[in-house]
Amino acid sequence: MSKFTVTAPTTADANGSYAGRPWSKQYAAGIPLDIVPEFTDMLSMLAASVVRDPNAAAIKYFDGLITFSQLDERSTALAAALISNGFEPGDRLGLYLQNDPAFLYGLIAAWKAGGVGVCINPMNKQRELTYLIKDSGAAMLLCLDSLYEDVVAELLAAGDVALKTVIVSSPLDDQTRNDVRVLPVNRAAVPEGVLSLRELLVQFSDATVPAVSPGWDTLAVLTYTSGTTGEPKGAMNTHGGMAFNAQTFRDWAGLTSNDDILGVAPLFHISGLVGGIALMTLTGATLILSHRFESNVMMDSIREHKPAFTLGAITVFINLSHLEGLTHEDWSCFRVIFSGGAAIAPAVNQQFLEKSGIYIHTAYGLTETTSPSHLVPVGARSPVDPTSGALSVGLPTFNTMSRILDEDGAELPAGEVGEIAIAGPQVVPGYWQRPDATAKGFPNGELLTGDVGFMDSAGWFYIVDRKKDLINASGYKVWPREVEDILYAHPAVREAAVVGVPDDYRGETVKAFVSLKPAKTATERELIEFCKSQMAAYKYPRSIDIVDELPKTTTGKILRRELREKK
Repeated sequence: MSKFTVTAPTTADANGSYAGRPWSKQYAAGIPLDIVPEFTDMLSMLAASVVRDPNAAAIKYFDGLITFSQLDERSTALAAALISNGFEPGDRLGLYLQNDPAFLYGLIAAWKAGGVGVCINPMNKQRELTYLIKDSGAAMLLCLDSLYEDVVAELLAAGDVALKTVIVSSPLDDQTRNDVRVLPVNRAAVPEGVLSLRELLVQFSDATVPAVSPGWDTLAVLTYTSGTTGEPKGAMNTHGGMAFNAQTFRDWAGLTSNDDILGVAPLFHISGLVGGIALMTLTGATLILSHRFESNVMMDSIREHKPAFTLGAITVFINLSHLEGLTHEDWSCFRVIFSGGAAIAPAVNQQFLEKSGIYIHTAYGLTETTSPSHLVPVGARSPVDPTSGALSVGLPTFNTMSRILDEDGAELPAGEVGEIAIAGPQVVPGYWQRPDATAKGFPNGELLTGDVGFMDSAGWFYIVDRKKDLINASGYKVWPREVEDILYAHPAVREAAVVGVPDDYRGETVKAFVSLKPAKTATERELIEFCKSQMAAYKYPRSIDIVDELPKTTTGKILRRELREKK
């Protein structure tokens, strides 16, 4: 059980603090510094929820309802189908789907068949899908029928990948509402040579599969880094890491089976996997899905199902808060909202609070930390650093050590800026088939995040920016995050992103891209002057492009790389 060992003592000193973990005094009352994992794998966690209340709703999908017993039975049927078609222990099943019940059937079926899920962004096209299938060595693929028609069929015809079996699912399954805002009008025909998930669940409904018993370190899913700064790498998320961080969310926020979960984060992303699927599996609460994000559909789902918890990128909540006619009553069902994956400007958090009555608690984590490594205590407010204006991303969570390192790997004192490093039971063992990248990114099992930040004297952590996003203008260092936070304070700005672009005189100069709020106007000159009035001369943007939308990943993270390419 060495995974649960931390390097600092767990006995408080006379001041109520813990050596090496100054954040301990900031924890909410009654929240322990360390926890003992209740489960060490996802299948035993599911089995416990099925036994506890088999008829409880595991998933609500529009007007459809799937109980825990049905989720268990359907995933077993699919596992039997996989095995019947040649899936072997250790094989990988690609999951190329939206937020549909089929994703859960496939993921759990892969585990029951002794294998691993490979999470694939449904926005990926043929080149990206080919790379992920080859890199993961996926033996089979479960995909949406529309994605088969648009992407997979051409990929197979090209002969670039070898898949034993392809199974297609329809987003029209498991519901009857057929909401045309996000769902297709008609069910697609199943292509020749391809299997139908719907038919397999009937065909293998009475089948059984050999029992498997994953361990703490058993690989559960390969989740690929977003590739915002380079080639995607497969983070090896384990059963134990997923189970541990599901419990982190539950125990940190005091969630129960009555606190239903809004599945706003994509299920292929680590936030959706842990803050959605794993948390639902642990608590016995209901996971509410609506295929893909569409703001009006999502708001209707909130009003209908009244979730108590959700986790999503701040861009999601910005989008929802700008819908017309919303009142505090629409948000009153929520007990806790966490946001992670992208920086939150203090002004944006305040604006959402005013519109919804709900304070967004910041969450920080990475694919490599199996979702959260730092959280803001429920009921607390993130402090704002008076120098940089950055909103704290929170405190290290249970059993977790975090520190700031200089360029030589030496630990820095409170207040000094360096690279954030994290060690704990949620940190993955490394990257899939990348020993060199693993050795570089996880020295002695400690994750080097690539995020630049600092810890204050009370133990709160702050993100300054990504190391690779630093702008060097005439020898001065400019962190995009600081400029973006100023832009977000302008009353007309909805979203903002800042990048460095080549400049003959300065070497690099600061350029911003912004989108505006509905019915608001602002000129480039007005926005530049606004920034100029609030920051040093070398920092303010020399040019600003006003655009309709900023490019983002499916999880809502703004893609600075694409903006740099626009110049």
